[in-house]
Amino acid sequence: MSLVHELEKSGNWLFRRRSWLPATMLVPAAFYLFIANRSVIYFNYTWEIICILVSVTGLLLRSYTIGYLPRSASERNLIDQMADELNTKGIYSVIRHPLYVGNILMSLGPVLFLRSVWWVIVFVLASWLYYERIIFAGEQYLRRKFGEAYDTWAFRVKAVIPSFRHYVKPDLPFSFRNVIRREYKSIANLFLVFAFLDLCRNIAVTGRIYLEPMYVTLLVAALIFWAVIRYIIKRTKFLYVGGR
Repeated sequence: MSLVHELEKSGNWLFRRRSWLPATMLVPAAFYLFIANRSVIYFNYTWEIICILVSVTGLLLRSYTIGYLPRSASERNLIDQMADELNTKGIYSVIRHPLYVGNILMSLGPVLFLRSVWWVIVFVLASWLYYERIIFAGEQYLRRKFGEAYDTWAFRVKAVIPSFRHYVKPDLPFSFRNVIRREYKSIANLFLVFAFLDLCRNIAVTGRIYLEPMYVTLLVAALIFWAVIRYIIKRTKFLYVGGR
């Protein structure tokens, strides 16, 4: 198998598992909290707000992207590479892979929570290898399907470094309902991760099972939000938007 085919095959394998595979890093992260220097990982309100804001920045980038996505967008599919049209307007005229950049920022927050330079270095390298292959597989698919149109767009817009020089207004209006319907799980999961790390840290440092009040508040709010949105999705069509 040629290197190109090997990279594409591994990228497609990772693509199909991208919804849960990054979560496996929680196991070594939790283990690290039990062996880390306790004086380093103590609760620090300012630092942990910064960590949360980094993740929220990634969530906002994802939300902005999803708010303009049509139903035909390839990013909606969780199994195979699929796209009925090439997204080249809006955020996609600024950066080719905004959702993956958003994912990286969302994951960076919990990594910063660990207060370890080595964890940050490992995260950056692992993310590079992980998303490089997913992006490669996706772009191979788009190049085969859209040909010159894809090459022209890819030449003008960088993969993960934003530039507003060639910004093009999106065709569709922003849909807040589409964002809520598609991202409510991500919002809840984000604060579940922070609460889990806080719980592990507190057990490691004090030997007691508890959450800091800040994380109790965030976790309860996230779970209530998840339950309400889940109920609305299951019982009504309010969050479903035509063409999205």
